[in-house]
Amino acid sequence: MPYNERSKHVTQGVTRSANRAMYYAMGYRDEDFDKPMVGVANGHSTITPCNAGLQRLADAAIEAIRRCGANAQVFGVPTVSDGIAMGTEGMKYSLVSREVIADSIETCVNAQWMDGLLVIGGCDKNMPGGMMAIARCNVPSIYVYGGTVKPGHYKGKDLTIVSAFEAVGEFTAGRMSEEDFKEIERRCIPGSGSCGGMYTANTMSSSFEALGMSLLYSSTQANPDDEKVESTAQAARVLVEAIKKGIKPRDIITREAIENAVSLIMAVGGSTNAVLHYLAIAHAAGVRWTIDDFERVRRRVPVLCDLKPSGRYVATDLHRAGGIPQVLKILLVNGLLHGDCLTITGRTLAQELADVPAQPRADQDVICPIERPLYPHGHLAILKGNLAPEGAVAKITGLKNPSITGPARVFDSEEAAMEAILADRIRPGDVVVIRYEGPKGGPGMREMLGPTSAIIGKGLGESVGLITDGRFSGGTWGMVVGHVAPEAYVGGTLALVQEGDSITIDAHRLLLQLNVPDEELARRRAAWRQPPPRYTRGVLAKFAKLVGSASQGALTDDRLFD
Repeated sequence: MPYNERSKHVTQGVTRSANRAMYYAMGYRDEDFDKPMVGVANGHSTITPCNAGLQRLADAAIEAIRRCGANAQVFGVPTVSDGIAMGTEGMKYSLVSREVIADSIETCVNAQWMDGLLVIGGCDKNMPGGMMAIARCNVPSIYVYGGTVKPGHYKGKDLTIVSAFEAVGEFTAGRMSEEDFKEIERRCIPGSGSCGGMYTANTMSSSFEALGMSLLYSSTQANPDDEKVESTAQAARVLVEAIKKGIKPRDIITREAIENAVSLIMAVGGSTNAVLHYLAIAHAAGVRWTIDDFERVRRRVPVLCDLKPSGRYVATDLHRAGGIPQVLKILLVNGLLHGDCLTITGRTLAQELADVPAQPRADQDVICPIERPLYPHGHLAILKGNLAPEGAVAKITGLKNPSITGPARVFDSEEAAMEAILADRIRPGDVVVIRYEGPKGGPGMREMLGPTSAIIGKGLGESVGLITDGRFSGGTWGMVVGHVAPEAYVGGTLALVQEGDSITIDAHRLLLQLNVPDEELARRRAAWRQPPPRYTRGVLAKFAKLVGSASQGALTDDRLFD
């Protein structure tokens, strides 16, 4: 008999005969039809170092699945490299790839009626795309993160991919020699693995431990290390047991579990992209979660980890200091986690953390004790005002004074803003506005790591603000506000800003305000006309037509809750 109820629907009569014939062609034997069919969604590719080291993890998962008496069914999952595409037209495909990844995995799992799913991914959108598919398919599943890259080194400093972007600003400002600039480029990424700071990939993978969908300690392991292979094999074994027990993703991904994940993101100082992605994951899981919930969590959870981009350390340092479980245990014992949430192991989060010390080790300073947090409240603030009535996202740590009122310097594309920054046309006190880069207007909501890193490299990080309807890389820091909604392309107030207008960014008051009278804004709105779409064919045109507001996760399957 086939393994479970899903399989029975496709193994009756003539259909069953044809079904078996296809499997016989792949080397299956009669006894294999009594075993679970486990999908392995393999994100391996040589497009990016984030995914270049995944094949040996897939091989370990396949072998472990077979040893556990199940059948591994391997299929490929596409990826793009945010780091390589950054600052180019190709970056418009990055957020689109989240949807493509989710759709690809869902298509394979549901078309072949798989009994379980193990997703292996590396670059930024692999995590949310994979988790969205896991929630949609709702068969027993586990996420295996490909692992972080080890830091590069030059002149006694740890380097990451952001080091290269910031070096551009320093070099053009005459603050760095050409020799140092080239050496940083060569040395900042020493091998395979995802970007090393608490950027988007490490943020999302870390949060999956808190969510209960990945094994503890797995998100801060380095891709080249043997423990990453061993952890992957263990994940496969845990998954086969979850299939036997019938533990499904929507049993795990509850509102309380998402709150745990977001609490962890606040504690580690994670990426602004997590806001966008958890709105989408919650939607896929059928969980009520809004942009205002992030602000609610931020107010009660402190930042405990001193991690890049605004801090000193990288993910491998966090791993040596106790990893994500140490951070989770601190939150748990201080009443900041729901310990009774189920995990993929079949045990609760509190049970999983039972043997982890309640206090961080004294011989490290990556993880702060809760009595002496890095910051007393979380770092991802939701700002609102007449520029963002639906909300905008600001990362407010690492700044001496996260507020500014200054004249708007208005640009209708990332490229135009970057040219002005590198040409020294931006002055202290300015507020840079980059618009028509939102989900529909871009389309694709590009990340602005180039302009923000150039501002930092020019020494303007504390004195220049930047707002955009686009996104930021997890490597961004500074006085920056993204995800402004409604976006300019649909007539949001951002479209009405004129050169020299006064703009206020005030994280203390959670305010993003255009200081222009309502009557003048009404006059401008009446005169505004929507620009023609930048793409009229292909995947970007399709995305622009389907995508919703960033304040709801930039979803392309916009099902409203009853």
